[in-house]
Amino acid sequence: MATEISLWLLAAYLVGGIPFGFIIGKLRGVDVRTVGSKNIGATNVFRTVGKKWGILALVLDILKGLVPTLVCKLTAGTQWLPLCVGVMTAVGHMLTPYMKFRGGKGVATGFGMMIALIPAHCALAFALFAAVFAASNYISLGSCTAAAFLGVSVWVPVGAFKGYGDLPQAILITLIAVFVIYKHRANLKRLKDGNENKIYLFKKPEAK
Repeated sequence: MATEISLWLLAAYLVGGIPFGFIIGKLRGVDVRTVGSKNIGATNVFRTVGKKWGILALVLDILKGLVPTLVCKLTAGTQWLPLCVGVMTAVGHMLTPYMKFRGGKGVATGFGMMIALIPAHCALAFALFAAVFAASNYISLGSCTAAAFLGVSVWVPVGAFKGYGDLPQAILITLIAVFVIYKHRANLKRLKDGNENKIYLFKKPEAK
């Protein structure tokens, strides 16, 4: 049993550590570690490599959190192991072994994990992210808002969320949400100072 658990966690860490943003950038002739925010996440790929490549990086980063967690949830014999597997994919993204343990902020990969565990919460969190991003053009603001929502909503087992009944999961998801917001502290400071970079999904409006 211990060997099986160790293999699950190691595999999740190694999958989560795949630096898709860096790989996509390299294939397009851009080292994302040296441009923009110098982050290997999807937002920096979107900004420095191109919109469609940023979206591809986002989807892949979500899937590397979603797929291992979901597979574990459907096959493992314990309730807590899928949560640990999901956490390890996010840790792998933030501390990737393929890039000297330096990685991204873990938002997309962590979100993929949560889709597998709490899909109803994630649907609302994504809608909230999309609304904030559409209104502000700040991905960081949308990400932090969605993270805050998830960290709070897991403690409100009503309506579509009734019966989640998993205290360790609620605690850990809240801690992950807090950590995601902490990882965005530089972005939040730039938002406060009024110099955070905006991301335009469509054509940037002309200055008046």
